[in-house]
Amino acid sequence: QETRSNEESTDESEEDESEEEPKLKYERLSNGVTEILQKDAASCMTVHEKFLALGTHYGKVYLLDVQGNITQKFDVSPVKINQISLDESGEHMGVCSEDGKVQVFGLYSAEEFHETFDCPIKIVAVHPHFVRSHFKQFVTGGKKLLLYERGWMNRWKPSVLHEGEGNIRNVKWRGHLIAWANNMGVKILDMISKQRITNVPRDDISLRPDMYPCSLCWKDNLTLIIGWGNSVKICSVKERHASEMRDLPNRYVEIVFQFDTEFYISGLAPLCDQLVILSYVKEIADKTEVECCARPRLDIVQPLPESCEEISSDALTVRGFQENECRDYHLEYSEGESLFYIISPRDVVVAKERDQDDHIDWLLEKKKYEEALMAAEISQKTIKKHKILDIGLAYINHLVEKGEYDLAARKCQKILGKNTELWEFEVYKFKEIGQLKAISRYLPRRDPVLKPLIYEMVLHEFLESDYEGFATLIKEWPGDLYNNTIIVQAVVDHLKKDPQNRTLLRTLAELYTYDQRYGRALEIYLTLRHKDVFQLIHKHNLFSSIRDKIVLLMDFDSEKAVDMLLDNEDKISIDRVVEELENRPELQHVYLHKLFKRDHHKGQRYHEKQISLYAEYDRPNLLPFLRDSTHCPLEKALEICQQRNFVEETVYLLSRMGNSRSALKMIMEELQDVDKAIEFAKEQDDGELWEDLILYSIDKPPFITGLLNNIGTHVDPILLIHRIKEGMEIPNLRDSLVKILQDYNLQILLREGCKKILVADSLSLLKKMHRTQMKGVLVDEENICESCLSPILPSDASKSFNVVVFHCRHMFHKECLPVSNTVSPVQFCNICSAKHRGPGSAILEMKK
Repeated sequence: QETRSNEESTDESEEDESEEEPKLKYERLSNGVTEILQKDAASCMTVHEKFLALGTHYGKVYLLDVQGNITQKFDVSPVKINQISLDESGEHMGVCSEDGKVQVFGLYSAEEFHETFDCPIKIVAVHPHFVRSHFKQFVTGGKKLLLYERGWMNRWKPSVLHEGEGNIRNVKWRGHLIAWANNMGVKILDMISKQRITNVPRDDISLRPDMYPCSLCWKDNLTLIIGWGNSVKICSVKERHASEMRDLPNRYVEIVFQFDTEFYISGLAPLCDQLVILSYVKEIADKTEVECCARPRLDIVQPLPESCEEISSDALTVRGFQENECRDYHLEYSEGESLFYIISPRDVVVAKERDQDDHIDWLLEKKKYEEALMAAEISQKTIKKHKILDIGLAYINHLVEKGEYDLAARKCQKILGKNTELWEFEVYKFKEIGQLKAISRYLPRRDPVLKPLIYEMVLHEFLESDYEGFATLIKEWPGDLYNNTIIVQAVVDHLKKDPQNRTLLRTLAELYTYDQRYGRALEIYLTLRHKDVFQLIHKHNLFSSIRDKIVLLMDFDSEKAVDMLLDNEDKISIDRVVEELENRPELQHVYLHKLFKRDHHKGQRYHEKQISLYAEYDRPNLLPFLRDSTHCPLEKALEICQQRNFVEETVYLLSRMGNSRSALKMIMEELQDVDKAIEFAKEQDDGELWEDLILYSIDKPPFITGLLNNIGTHVDPILLIHRIKEGMEIPNLRDSLVKILQDYNLQILLREGCKKILVADSLSLLKKMHRTQMKGVLVDEENICESCLSPILPSDASKSFNVVVFHCRHMFHKECLPVSNTVSPVQFCNICSAKHRGPGSAILEMKK
């Protein structure tokens, strides 16, 4: 017992150290099996999908259900049962024992065969389809391999299939193929042709075949797996091509995989495209240095052409493994269920593929909670043992224990979902460990909503230690999550200690806004010059509250304030704004300037005031204002501009008041800008003004140069040239004269070009008119005389008639036209002449 407990603890430690998940899980077959093995020892077992058949050393055969409960018992022999064989239907059983007895009988019928041989019978195998009448066959193996067939009169006829190579050690029958092993190797017999198709020799002949027996297993009807000693061969039965037959069997065997294992093989079974191998292990004891039996191993390997890849390997702590030999272990499997039975004299262990619940168990054991949670979510319809919520809660607790509070809080969103009780429990747990801040960002804010106390508790935590975090939560959380009055009072209490704290003031304003106390919020925002003040005014229509706070708004952001005031003139009038800004003329100017830009007429009563404001604060926009305003008093404007010596503005006002000569004189004398003077003269287009400009410039050579360069298209340059005094030195005179000549030449060329175009167009139009007038005009019964309004053509075509048709398409009877008073032969249409459309001469006179 001490040895067994030590081995079990060693097994557990190996599993703990291993990070690779096992592929199989194990449990002992208990119930009736435990009772049997307390008094007896297992010698063999056969597995059917409906039940199990267990043979013992005391010659008993037990039928068991899959839980190990005994359903039936047979006393076959007083000595060891060597093998049990079942047909595929599970209705017939074959049993052989060490004393040479062989029995084949029906489990549900009276059909039975008994035979006693003079030597131990090691194997028996009934035909897979024994239940059918024409397949009543079975084989036995001792020194010979005998085939029994039921013939005429229900008599059993034996025939020798093979002998002379030692005892038959193992037989497996699948379909029409029988495979058996003797001392020399493995043979396969085709029952259809009654021909032996292969012989696979034993590799290691040094091993005793009775101590290290051969293991045989059919993977399917054509694939045989052979394990002997530490060698594994996978053989495939194939059809031989007709051209190759001659005297050979029609089938042959090809070894497709062959490899050696580390330990001796006690059993084999297929698992999809992999192999399950039960191995007998010997090891050297550390203390005595004597070779002893170790725990058997169950390995899953992936066969390769000349080797194998180990997928998993488990050491099995079976009862009494220290006394067992290789021949004492057997591996049986249930096809379709992936159940593997490891049989030893004192124990029967069932191995099965791990399901998703087992996978999650392993992940939880290794503290891989996130992977376990993901696996549970993916397989939530198939798992039976675990709940996603329980795994998630365990994951949160694990993260908290590790100190990963933020990650634990973030996982709460996904794991706790809409469960308010769990949410509140977790919040209190975070409070106990002083980590309320960690979970604050992830608390649900709608669907579900927790108790207000939870949110207030978190806010108080931040208010005590982190004003910025507190402000962030107030901004992010809806105001209906907590009792606003309680939080407002708490903020007010903190402001008593620190009245100028901008973060607390800003947060208090937001709380007042949630509480619809917009007036108080507005006062704080204005004090703080907060950017949200305009949004607050617009959103809650607080214009009545800002009538006396216009100066504060303008001081904070004049652009936004003016835009807001102008957009809401119906709520705060222009007069009220101007009145409020009376003591701040610079802000008053900003407002009136924007107003004028939007509409030149709305603030017309303040245009006189704006002249002084522009002159004082914004001279660049004074001249545009004077040009665009139609309500500005010009005398007042002129007076202000003259007082401040604003020459450009004064020139504009003088010209607008009709005093162009004074304006020109100011340009020449004050600005001394000949280009501007010329431009001004061009705008006025007054000959006397040009004359004044020439007279003023005649004794100033630079001015003469400017005039010569620009006067050519408005005034005859000869007038200026004649007045230039002889001997006066004029800068760039030559270039100026050349430019005058070039300008004149250009004018001549333009006139000639225009003349050519006019002549060409006139000729083209004349030709077109001539072609048009040469065309005929249709006259029919629908046309009428424009004078008498009767049809233009007589109803009687035989009568003579005389018709006049004009180019304007008006038609008259000859006699209806008035007699012309002139001697000119040209006749004109009376209608078109009366309407002054231009004369239309007659183009056709029809007579008959």
